[in-house]
Amino acid sequence: MAEVYKEKIFEKAPHVDFVVGPNDIAKIPFIIKSLIVDKNSSLTNDLFEKKFWETDGEERPEDIYHTGYYENEKHAYVIISEGCSNLCSYCVVPYVRGPLKNRNYKSIIKEIEEAIEIGREEITLLGQNVNAYYYEDVDFVELVELVNSIKGLKNFSFITSHPKDTTLRLFKVMAECEKLKKYLHLPVQSGSNRILELMNRQYTIEFYLDLVEKYRKFVKGGILTTDIIVGFPSETEEDFYNTVRIVQTVKFDAAYIFKYSARPYTHAASFKDDVPLKEKEKRHQFILQLQKSISQLKKTSDVILT
Repeated sequence: MAEVYKEKIFEKAPHVDFVVGPNDIAKIPFIIKSLIVDKNSSLTNDLFEKKFWETDGEERPEDIYHTGYYENEKHAYVIISEGCSNLCSYCVVPYVRGPLKNRNYKSIIKEIEEAIEIGREEITLLGQNVNAYYYEDVDFVELVELVNSIKGLKNFSFITSHPKDTTLRLFKVMAECEKLKKYLHLPVQSGSNRILELMNRQYTIEFYLDLVEKYRKFVKGGILTTDIIVGFPSETEEDFYNTVRIVQTVKFDAAYIFKYSARPYTHAASFKDDVPLKEKEKRHQFILQLQKSISQLKKTSDVILT
């Protein structure tokens, strides 16, 4: 939001004192200090005399990842990359967070070790597309192996994976790493190849289904979740029911289901948003109820097997 609207936020919300983009958050302490120091350099509670907006940063300083602050007593999120270079037609991330920037794997390992030292023994590796991670001679699969070998770590997981960069090699390592949770979030977005092409997802449904088959073959009992967008521009009834068939075929453990809405700067924002809101809501509810029934059935089966 900060990167999209910048100084316009002050017009939309006059009570806001400062706006800071994701790559500028290291500046927040200095901004607050400037806001609360009056002209005589004495502290005051008046935060409304000056406005700040900082959204020009290109990359977060490494120190921001080593603050030692975590919301959860046992768990920590560790960012391995910022931004994205995939340019999916509906997604604003590349425009507001910039192209993919991977952190040094040594800094990632150090951050995890620091978290473990203060009691965080469960880790989630975060990235818009973790599978695209590559720093010097270390790719994502090798990073996973490095994390798995960290002493004191109880378990870890990662999100999110892009199908086009997900490999059989990753599945084999997932099966072998004893600390890695057997969980894969693999957004499909649509069951229609035509819609996937419009989305610039860079894979076909046939490719996706092959990935699912390989994942379940090598990662026994692995959980599989996904993202789905309904009502994308020009989505027909046939396109939609292709998505329904994918949900019925794959039987995801869970799914995040969204109604399409245009995002500024994106290529899809230039498309005619021609699926009526009422129809989007209808399709959303249909997929939602279908996935709920599948998730409930899988949970019941797990209980019986247990």
